[in-house]
Amino acid sequence: MSELKELINKIFENEIKKAVISKPVSKQGEFKKITISRMPKFFQIAKHTEKQVFHENVQFDEAANRACELMENDFLQFNAWDNGKEYYIIAKNGKFVFKTRSTGNESPVAPVEHNRKKQYLLPEGQVIEPLVDMGIFTKEGKVINSMYDKYKQINRLIEIIDDGVRQQNLKKLNIIDFGCGKSYLTFIVYYYLTEIKKIETNIIGLDLKKDVIEKCNKAAEKYCYKNLRFELGDINGYKCPFDVDMVITLHACDTATDFALYNAINWGAKMIFSVPCCQHELNSQIKTDNLSVLTRYGIIQERFSALLTDSIRGNLLEYCGYKAQLLEFIDFDHTPKNILIRAVLKGSNPKTAKEKALNEVKNAMAEFNVEPTLYKLLIGD
Repeated sequence: MSELKELINKIFENEIKKAVISKPVSKQGEFKKITISRMPKFFQIAKHTEKQVFHENVQFDEAANRACELMENDFLQFNAWDNGKEYYIIAKNGKFVFKTRSTGNESPVAPVEHNRKKQYLLPEGQVIEPLVDMGIFTKEGKVINSMYDKYKQINRLIEIIDDGVRQQNLKKLNIIDFGCGKSYLTFIVYYYLTEIKKIETNIIGLDLKKDVIEKCNKAAEKYCYKNLRFELGDINGYKCPFDVDMVITLHACDTATDFALYNAINWGAKMIFSVPCCQHELNSQIKTDNLSVLTRYGIIQERFSALLTDSIRGNLLEYCGYKAQLLEFIDFDHTPKNILIRAVLKGSNPKTAKEKALNEVKNAMAEFNVEPTLYKLLIGD
């Protein structure tokens, strides 16, 4: 047995909740990151490319071998977590460094009991079929203890959407969900709006993967969600069959988020909910003499560029008549904290406020020598 395989097998002797394989050996490698998440009956493996995520499920006793296969020769780091510890494997000069540390979370039961007291928008006791199929609810509508974090995260996103919906006070909603992926969120949003809020809702989910679209349409039929359908296509240039009230776009990579926001603005969408990712565009452009401390170190430049990208997006939404907020959001796969852009159409922001928002963008562009895609789409050269 190889040293790596022996170490990973040793780690999986514990009740691992999640593992991440990271730091590709080569930038040209197909996958940039791999996550392994414990589900009630199997481990789900998510293999991330620059623009897509590919999933596979493995039995509990197969997870260690599969993790070793995925990491060996292609990645330099392996992290895993159980209820009380984090485990590290780091490849250095052909050898492997193995470490553990306490996460101070040895007693997960108490928080679960505390969580039960909160009144969530998606309450326990109701049999919500998508949550059952996700492995978050039992067939009786009870939250599975090990899935409480995901349950809270989904409720948090529903709360953010609900707040926007309440501001608009609409009796009917037409929604485009771009990059719907496996569309668990799409099904849950549809359920919440139609079954709990009692709002007549039409949702079209768009994705670039044919197999995903086919599976999602079958699931919509299974749940009898008659006004929810999925189509193969890109949001850019998509011809909507209805007036759009809301656009949802989660994890549209890099400038795909800009095209999604641009189309949402052109459609006059009353609400926009976007979780951007992979903000590479400005990182490749940024250059400044006055604030070179922000670009001296690669990791700082990368993070600053991502924040600058989303700040500019928020300002441009303000310029177009929206009230924009940038909120902290933790994704369902326990990824690091992301930014969620929530924009609600106000229709007539004061002229001075619009000019201020645009001037701030222009000043940032001049200072850092960048040309954001959303600015070019909305304003031009």
